[in-house]
Amino acid sequence: MHRKYLRLIWMMLAIGCFETQAQSIHVSPKGSDKNPGTKEKPVASLMAARTLVRNHKKTKGLPKGGLNVIIHGGIYDLQETFQLTEEDAGPITWSAAAGEKVNITGGKTIKPGKFSKVMDKAILNRLEKNAIGNVWQADLKAEGIKNLGNHRQYGHALPVVPATLELFYNGEPMTLSRYPNKGAMKIGKVSDPGSVPRTGDKSNRGALFAYTDSRHKKWVGQQNIWIQGTLNYGFGDDYNPIEFIDTIAGQVKLKKPHLYGVGAGKDFQEYVAINILEELDSPGEWYIDETSGILYFWPPTDMKDALIQVSILEDPIIALEGTEHVTLRGLTIEAGRGIGVYIERSNHTLVAGCTVRNVGTSGIFMGQGAKLLDENSSVDDYKGEPQSRQIGSFQNHIYKNNAWNRNAGSNNGVLSCDVYNTGSGGIYISGGDKKTLTKGNSYAENCRVYNYTRRNKFTWAGIRVDGCGNRISHNEIFNSDWHGIFVHGNDHLFEYNYIHDVTLNSNDTSPWYIGRNPSDRGNIIRYNFLDNCGNPNRMTMGIYCDDSSTDVYVYGNVFNNMKTDHGVLFSNAGWDLVMKNNIVINPIAHTAVVSALWYTWAAPQAKEMFGKNGLLRKRLEQEIDFRSPPYSTRYPTLLPYLDEIVEGKEWQGMRARGNMLEGNLIVGGPENPIKLLGGQHAQMEGKNNWVTKEDPGFVDMKNKNFNLKADAKVYKMIPGFEPIPFDKMGTYKDAYRK
Repeated sequence: MHRKYLRLIWMMLAIGCFETQAQSIHVSPKGSDKNPGTKEKPVASLMAARTLVRNHKKTKGLPKGGLNVIIHGGIYDLQETFQLTEEDAGPITWSAAAGEKVNITGGKTIKPGKFSKVMDKAILNRLEKNAIGNVWQADLKAEGIKNLGNHRQYGHALPVVPATLELFYNGEPMTLSRYPNKGAMKIGKVSDPGSVPRTGDKSNRGALFAYTDSRHKKWVGQQNIWIQGTLNYGFGDDYNPIEFIDTIAGQVKLKKPHLYGVGAGKDFQEYVAINILEELDSPGEWYIDETSGILYFWPPTDMKDALIQVSILEDPIIALEGTEHVTLRGLTIEAGRGIGVYIERSNHTLVAGCTVRNVGTSGIFMGQGAKLLDENSSVDDYKGEPQSRQIGSFQNHIYKNNAWNRNAGSNNGVLSCDVYNTGSGGIYISGGDKKTLTKGNSYAENCRVYNYTRRNKFTWAGIRVDGCGNRISHNEIFNSDWHGIFVHGNDHLFEYNYIHDVTLNSNDTSPWYIGRNPSDRGNIIRYNFLDNCGNPNRMTMGIYCDDSSTDVYVYGNVFNNMKTDHGVLFSNAGWDLVMKNNIVINPIAHTAVVSALWYTWAAPQAKEMFGKNGLLRKRLEQEIDFRSPPYSTRYPTLLPYLDEIVEGKEWQGMRARGNMLEGNLIVGGPENPIKLLGGQHAQMEGKNNWVTKEDPGFVDMKNKNFNLKADAKVYKMIPGFEPIPFDKMGTYKDAYRK
């Protein structure tokens, strides 16, 4: 070939390489923020890379296909939130370099060499004998860590607050010293339940009760001891400080009131004691002397090569606020006191193939939280306003206004992520608008979510959703004493999820929950596998359609070994609840249970729910207008809901209607699959269900292969029964999940 043409080809290739290189900006801990961001000369920080991206957009615009910020392996400890805004709209991808591990933290890494064996006799004298020689110490103040955080009360209907400083070891959270190490202590005789904020008691009085474990005597005089537990109802968790311990009377006095007052005598009325140096008595436990800043720690392994981190950042580690077409890919986001990834006012953002773990509140949180404006208010008299970046009084704010548009945006996704060891729920999906029934089209897909209630318990599910028209699919949710999925809003789709080993040690909880708003309609639960959920000694349900829920369609699911004493499907006076073509295996109770609560135990509350100023009336007439479009046209069967039966005393919504259990295969359990509680107004029609003790034709029932053989008997026993795609339930392999 002529030399002239060779030179031309070489020039074209060189230009092509330069243009390709210009598509990417490189970040490495070994780089410098003075570098141009090339592969050979990377910048050192995410902030510097963001500046290069913005400059590139201003001077050259976005290239076709967008920009790719390639983050090379290493630990990136952030001192402030990494924020992407309107300036950072893409398409832009922030991704880990191929084959390299990237850890973006809201904390600080402490080298193992900074620890030394505890030698102080005063400290050793406070430890158990088995701990002496095993506990090490590090000076956090010498490491530049001055903000240790503050212990604050949190729990059901209280603000979600960032954690204090927490300790993580080789990617796992360590345990703040506690007693007992396993299980919990029962509450003894209650002398004073304390004030009850839920009923408007503003006296701010902590409870006084007898302790049932003599270990309390060892803690007398210690400061800043906290208890955590369900102190009255099995769904009402609390983290509450001890004011004093009286060893003569054998009593504990709490500093703060519990929302419902403290009670005793029930299996779930129990607690653990936390933040006590004397209880640092097993591997993995730790304690901080808040005056000296000394961290005491019993490491579970030889620390020589361990990754040791403490959390510092209280704001989200990464925040996507007002941006579009941005992707986070392949990153490990960890060790913060608050939220891992926060998304607000954003569209078409994607968190893909990431690990979000070891954070103090939620892993991935779409939409605003709320700020409490009156600390003396509780649930019904709550006063607050939306706020960004913190969860705060979110729960009370959305209870006060179920139609709240939390400004999450739309078409945002969480794909193939692992979210675990979080303090207040795993993933929160939001999008669309409940008032206008505008779909958000946001989703969580192919994610694994587990160990997600280290701090807040009730309502803080593995995946939570609100808004309208969002999707939860192909996720695995497991290993929790509490909820699997918690739902607000309309027209959401829940499909192909695998939920197992949840609601193991709580009360009045369920793997899937919706409640207290008849306008939350159009939700579909199909092709999910729920296995080994519930607790036979507690009040638990499978699909829980709580107070006055309506229009939930449960189709083609498989329920196995459901230890839910209140049924696989439970409804309190629901409307239009349909359970069809499902497989239920070895339930301990009825498949469907319907309660006429407004005529039985909740009859005194009927007027305050349905009457002139009633909660349900407010949600139907004020938060939305259910008699006008789009609600009247989208959900016409809801129109008679508030029609009076007896003036001022009884309304149509008090009576269950339109509920159907049809064409379900039920293996084991009671012969009658339906149980009605409370008389004639607890309605559920049964049709073409087959209850059997025999194997109905599974491929391998013993090994939980619940696919049906082509000649399975069920097809004869239930005409029209359709095959269920059992093999497709749960996570799947893709570019991120091998």
